[in-house]
Amino acid sequence: MEPIIVTQDLKKIYRLGKLDVPALRGADLVVQEGEFLAVVGPSGCGKSTLLHILGGLTSPTSGHVLVDGNDFMTMNDSDRTRFRRHKIGFVFQTFNLLPYLNAIENVELPMEGTKKSKDERRTRARELLKLVGLSEREDHRPHRLSAGEQQRVGIATALANNPAIVLADEPTGNLDSKTKYEIIRLLGKLNIDQGTTIVMVTHDSHMAAHAGRMLFLSDGKLLAKERQGIHLLKKELTCPHCGKEIQPDDTFCPRCGKEL
Repeated sequence: MEPIIVTQDLKKIYRLGKLDVPALRGADLVVQEGEFLAVVGPSGCGKSTLLHILGGLTSPTSGHVLVDGNDFMTMNDSDRTRFRRHKIGFVFQTFNLLPYLNAIENVELPMEGTKKSKDERRTRARELLKLVGLSEREDHRPHRLSAGEQQRVGIATALANNPAIVLADEPTGNLDSKTKYEIIRLLGKLNIDQGTTIVMVTHDSHMAAHAGRMLFLSDGKLLAKERQGIHLLKKELTCPHCGKEIQPDDTFCPRCGKEL
């Protein structure tokens, strides 16, 4: 695998009046192509700032960011917007769906301005809603969907232009325990089946443990320690608890009964 994201000595300082407030204090990060990475840390440690810089939504104060071989620091706003449209999908904690559009229209929205025809956009949106298990909800507006269903539409929207990278900012933050696992399993399935690189930031270490690798962010710095999640073991279809064979869609191990 080749690195698809590389940052070097990434720093971000916000100016509040006469005060300088550092959000990132020199973050070095390497994400391999096809990886499912979780960055874990408490609120206010710089997680969202890091994700926004990786997605080209904001610029660092200093340091370098390479995404799929492209240096954001050398791009103008138009180039960054074009790059994001085709290479990066975003999943947000607050879903970011337009309330006056139904599910299929929300998924179609990122494809406007591309070379896809109206029929092609509709076909693609329908395929994605099927992928996330919402074929029967495509005509529903957000207020008629549960929180978990809204997040599924958000994931389908992030995948609209078949991005190489999905950046997920606290994607389970507003969900109940059962739905959290459903969303994490969906992200894991996309990572395995489609090879999509996923970078997720979260304060929830239990959810992060379902990624392939966990890094820890504290006070704007990525710590040297890291942990392997159980997601990589699931790729091998073995239970991380007892080592027995499992199926990709298992929620609990059929042998030892522990949650996967």
